[in-house]
Amino acid sequence: MGKKEAMIQALMRELELRKEEFQEEVVDCIYFGGGTPSVLETHEIEQLIEAIYENYQVSNDPEITLEANPDDLSEEKIEALHASPINRLSIGVQSFFEEDLKLMNRAHNAEEAVRSITLSRKRFQNISLDLIYGIPEMSTTRWIKNIEQALALGVPHISAYALTVEPKTALEKFIKKGIIPPIEDEVAQAHHAILVERLEAEGYENYEFSNFGKSGYFSRNNTAYWEGKNYIGIGPGAHSYNGKRRAWNISNNPKYIKAIAQDQLPQDVEALTPTDQYNEYVMTRLRTQDGVSLKEVQILFGEKMYTYLLQQAQSHIENHLLFQEENRLYVTKKGKFLSDGIAADLFMLNLSS
Repeated sequence: MGKKEAMIQALMRELELRKEEFQEEVVDCIYFGGGTPSVLETHEIEQLIEAIYENYQVSNDPEITLEANPDDLSEEKIEALHASPINRLSIGVQSFFEEDLKLMNRAHNAEEAVRSITLSRKRFQNISLDLIYGIPEMSTTRWIKNIEQALALGVPHISAYALTVEPKTALEKFIKKGIIPPIEDEVAQAHHAILVERLEAEGYENYEFSNFGKSGYFSRNNTAYWEGKNYIGIGPGAHSYNGKRRAWNISNNPKYIKAIAQDQLPQDVEALTPTDQYNEYVMTRLRTQDGVSLKEVQILFGEKMYTYLLQQAQSHIENHLLFQEENRLYVTKKGKFLSDGIAADLFMLNLSS
C-alpha cells in the first residue's frame, strides 16, 4: 500500500472511529483544507465523502469545499472536480502580482491565478479566493489593483488576510537581513480599510473580519467556526471543538497512520473552563457582523461575567471602538482592525472554575 492510499484509509477509519462524537449533529459543511487537498484524485475525494455519509447525518444540501492552489487547477482537474460532489472551490490566489507571489514563495504566477479562476467559473458558481495584504513594499495603488482584479473575475466570496511572518521561513530571514523591509501594522490597517470600503460598495458583506460574501454566499464553514458550532477535524494536525473541549491530532503522518491502524486516536485534548468558554465566545463573536449578544453572555456565563464584560467594554465604547445597540456589542469601523486586541481586553483572567 502506498503512502497516499494508507493516508486515505486512515482518514476513513478516523471518520468511523469518531462518529459517536457527532451523533446528535447534522453535517452541513464538509471542508477539504490544510496542505494541498487538491492532490487527491476525484475517486479518492468521493471515497472520503462516502465515508462521511456512511457514518454521519448529512443535510440535504451540504456545502462541500475544496481548497486549491491556482497551479493545481488545470482544465481537466476542474472538470473532474465538477463531476464530483464538490460544490465550492476556495482558491489560494494571494496576489495577482509576480513580485508579491515571489516574495511569499508561491508556486503559481499571476497568469495562472487569473486563468484558474476564469476556468473554474465555467463550472462552479460558488468560488472564494484568498488575498494577502500588508505585504512589504506593496503600495496602496497595487493593493487597489489586486482588489479590482478580484472583482473583475466575479467571484461571490473573498477572504483577505494580513501577511504574517512565520518563524524559520525565507521571508523571516530576508527581513532579519534587511533585504526586505519589515511588515508595518499601519499599512495593513490602511489596506484593510480600503478593502472593506471597496467590497461593500460592490455589494459584499463583511460578515467576519477577514471574510466578504455576496448574499447567499457566506462560507458555511467560516460561519460555523465564528458562531462557535461544533466541528470535527480529521487527519494529521486537524483540530476539533465541541464547546466544552478542544482536541488536536498529532501532526506526524507516519505516527498518525500507525495509531489509527491500531484504532487509537492520536490526539491531545484540552478541557475548556467556563472562563475559557467565555473568552472564546467574546473573541469569535466580536469579529462578526452580528457582534456579541449580551443576553447570550448573561444566559451562558452568568451575571458576574456579564457585568465584567460591560465594565471592560466601557472604555472602548468611550473611545468609539465599540458600540452597544439592542443588547449587542459591535466593533465600530474605527475599531474593526483592532478587534482581536479589543477582545483580549474583554477577556476574563485568573477566575477559578
